[in-house]
Order: sequence, then structure tokens, then C-alpha cells
Amino acid sequence: MFTVLIPARWASTRLPGKPLADIAGKPMVVRVAERALASGADRVVVATDDRRIVDGAAAHGIAAVMTRADHATGTDRLAEAAQQLGLSPQDIVVNVQGDEPLLEPALIRRIAEVLAASPDAAIATACHPITDLQEAFNPNVVKVTLDHRNYALYFSRATIPWAREAFASPVRALPAELPLYRHYGLYAYRVDFLARYPTLASAPIERFEALEQLRALWHGYRIVVEITKGTPAPGIDTPADLERARALYAVQTASD
Repeated sequence: MFTVLIPARWASTRLPGKPLADIAGKPMVVRVAERALASGADRVVVATDDRRIVDGAAAHGIAAVMTRADHATGTDRLAEAAQQLGLSPQDIVVNVQGDEPLLEPALIRRIAEVLAASPDAAIATACHPITDLQEAFNPNVVKVTLDHRNYALYFSRATIPWAREAFASPVRALPAELPLYRHYGLYAYRVDFLARYPTLASAPIERFEALEQLRALWHGYRIVVEITKGTPAPGIDTPADLERARALYAVQTASD
């Protein structure tokens, strides 16, 4: 059993009002909620700081709650939403971003299942193997290093682990069997951790890497990671991304 919370903000540098952008006749955030409902979640709720998003979701039968506008992170917003909904400390919440209308429902459910099966973890997330050389050295691609039980040791924009000998000369290909993984920002949390998160001090490694999940590791919380076989569908960050999603939904609608 798990709840999906969908944080959605109006502000976006490249796509203002992105959550309500139309995709095949419905707002993007509603398309995301439909994916979440298909995962088998017990409850799907949009968490936003804008009344327009609440109204847009409600028009299509999607529940939404208003949260404060001054949250420093999306995780802080989820903590407030979980409190408003009266969720129990050991309940599981999956954070699905409001700009991911192509996300596979099975992956949402799998992340919740992984956390439920890992009682010593506060968070579950996902990754997939990196096979592309450019991706391996791109600082905008977040990497995660795992232990033998697939618990996160560290997240970084750097190339970790660093293949010392293979990377000593110009690199033409990644070494075989290098455990290099790209982190995918889909999270499941236990509600008791969400309640504590706003009280945790920011960590130096978090500030330098600009990765908020490092705050949890810094304070001793464990993060279990699901290694997926394929690359999860990308989110919507640009007008081109939006047009691509519209085209995919148009094809899907035509085939239904």
C-alpha cells in the first residue's frame, strides 16, 4: 500500500504554467496522475502552491492540496502534504514529479515495493547503467555508487567510480563491467522520514553538488536503489519535450 504525491509548481523558467500544459486534451499534471493511478497506488494527490493547479486537477477528478509557497525543496513540500493528509509514520509515499507524463506505472509501484521490502531504509530510488561515453562525463547527469546490497554510498555529478587506469589516457569507450549508474529522480519515502526532513540541517556535500538527496546520507539515513533495465522516460523541461509528449499521446489515443 502506498500513496503517490505529485509536487507541482506554476513557476518554470522555460515553461511557465507547465503543470497545466495541454496534452491530448488534459493538463500535464492530470496525465501524470493517471500514470500514478495506473500503478495501483491507494491514493494519488497533487501538492501545489497555486490555486490554478488545484482547480485544473479537480476538473478532472484528481485530488489536490494547497501547500506553502516558501518551501526550499520539493521534499519539504511533500512533508507538508503528508501532514495535511494525516498519513501514518510508516506509510510509504512515492514522489512523482508533475512534469513526467511518460513515466511507466510499473516503475512507480516497483519503487514503493523496494522500500517496503527494506525496513532499514528511509528512501528508495532508481538508477540505470550508463553505457554512453558522453553521459558518463556529463556533470548534468547524476551518478550513484552502490554497495553490495544496492544501498547508495554516494551521489555525484562527477564520474564515480573513477576507472583509474582506463581513464588515464584519452577515453574511447567505457571499461567493461564498470558499475557506473545514472540516478533517476523517482523517490519513495517513509512518512516518518518526511516529517524529520525539514528539521535536518543542509549538508556541505549537498550544497556543493546541488543534490538534496545527499542531506539524507549525510545525516545517516539509508537509501536503497532499484537498478532498472532500461532508461526511464524523460521529464518535460522544454517546449520540444512538450511537443514530443503530445505526439506520443496522440499516437496512443489514435490506437486506442
